[in-house]
This record gives sequence, structure tokens and C-alpha cells, in this order.
Amino acid sequence: MKKYEHTDRPTGDRWLDINEVRLVSDLRIMHSKVDELHHIISNLKRRHSGADIQKYADQPVLNEDIARVDEIYLWFVSLKEQREKRALG
Repeated sequence: MKKYEHTDRPTGDRWLDINEVRLVSDLRIMHSKVDELHHIISNLKRRHSGADIQKYADQPVLNEDIARVDEIYLWFVSLKEQREKRALG
């Protein structure tokens, strides 16, 4: 999907365009899914040892999950770095 460049105009004095509405919607879904994943992982860690998770996991699937979470983590780190650069001006 093509990336959409948003205007620098403040949103407080205008309606959001359709792509901005989609972005806000996607962000809300992302926040929900991140919270859900955090809850699931917290329960797994509380209920089971790391050794048992390794023992019973489908290793190729677990390895893929770990790679995906690594990719997501790096994306969040890049967002954090962008935010910090903007804050420093």
C-alpha cells in the first residue's frame, strides 16, 4: 500500500481526511493488539517456566514469533528515536 504524506496543518481546526481517519483507526487497533499480546505473554510467564515453553512449543513457529516480535520491537525503537529527535529540535 502506498504511504500517504500527511499535511503539517494542525488537526484542531479542520476535519481529518480519510487517510488520517484510517491512520487513527489503525493506531487504535495496534494499541489494542499490543495490550492483548502483553497480557497473553504476562500470563504465559506467570503460569509456565521458560523451559516448559521451549519444551512444548512448535519450535519453527516459536522462532518465527520471536523474529516477528524482534521486527516489531525495532520499529518501535525507531519511532522512539524519531520522537526524541523531534523533542530535541
